[in-house]
Amino acid sequence: MVDTLGVAVVGFGWMGRVHTQAYARVPHHYPRLPLRPELVTVAEDVPGRAEEAAAQFGFAAATRDWREVAADPRIRAVSVTAPNFLHREIGVAMAEAGKHLWIEKPVGLTAEDARAVADAADRAGVRSAVGFNYRNAPAVEAARELIAAGEIGTVTHVRIRLLSDYAAHPQGALTWRFERARGGSGVLGDLASHGADLARFLLGDIVSLTADTAVFVPERARPTGATAGHTLATGDLGPVENEDYVNCLLRFASGARGVLEACRVSVGEQNNYGFEVHGTEGAVFWDFRRMGELGISRGGRYQDQPVSTVFVGPGDGEFGAFQPGAANAMGYDDLKVVEAYRFLRSIAEGTSYGATLRDAVHSAAVLDAMSRSAASGSWVEV
Repeated sequence: MVDTLGVAVVGFGWMGRVHTQAYARVPHHYPRLPLRPELVTVAEDVPGRAEEAAAQFGFAAATRDWREVAADPRIRAVSVTAPNFLHREIGVAMAEAGKHLWIEKPVGLTAEDARAVADAADRAGVRSAVGFNYRNAPAVEAARELIAAGEIGTVTHVRIRLLSDYAAHPQGALTWRFERARGGSGVLGDLASHGADLARFLLGDIVSLTADTAVFVPERARPTGATAGHTLATGDLGPVENEDYVNCLLRFASGARGVLEACRVSVGEQNNYGFEVHGTEGAVFWDFRRMGELGISRGGRYQDQPVSTVFVGPGDGEFGAFQPGAANAMGYDDLKVVEAYRFLRSIAEGTSYGATLRDAVHSAAVLDAMSRSAASGSWVEV
């Protein structure tokens, strides 16, 4: 028997749309899931945007006030895809109202914010999911299993990169993303949060680090109206208050070392996200732009050891829910369907699957340590 679960989406920019489409697709890819999401309410404070979303995607109601979502007994689960500075207030309120939470990273502006939402969810006994979507790629999960099985020996070092050009245009609008009070630590929260999660997912806890940050586009034009995504503007110039770039050296509890680099103004780079993990007997490589492939080197030769390209298939992660055979491509939105499925499965079974708010707390602690290190110029403990 399938139970209907009333869901709401709070914040309907691009990510709100992605969550909504993921809810709609879950029954297609996971027909045996005993929960069927029902789109009850969309909340968005930009005039007219919630009504447009309701008409297009079939929400039963639209509102500009997210508090109506918290008060509605029909709603049992909520996606929080509002700007970062609202995560704590909305997340805590939804948890206290007994709503299960699927919330986007970085879950607030600081580790304190993420911890407040996680603690509220624990007190309320609700399930959570966090938008660390790259760990949901079947190839990433296969890499984790390969590393854990010792197939590349003892891990010695890792390089994680998240390089993008989404903010490279000098006329990019001065949206909330570039303000300290609303966007937090800039590229740290936006991209390096994924890197911190991937590092821990693959190799375990980070214990200390040293970081350097920079702002390369110091001023941007203020938008004259509501924005969505990364738009251009021609208004008065204002200061960019948070980081465009971060480079970080990592030390893991295992003894492994790492490099994490993230940039939002890398001209010529479009979603160049990936990792290279080296061990005493081999290595494994992943590039998001070739999401279904792994480069694997193993075999005990040590020197001149070749790298083979391996295509993941139905036996890896959730690949089989989307494609019938290896080398058939999955896309970004599919990773969010996996995320939605694991969130709903967590609710149905009362056991957590996928990234949770506690994972968000770990990632945020790494970001806070990066900020402290960049300010002090020294190594800091996480």
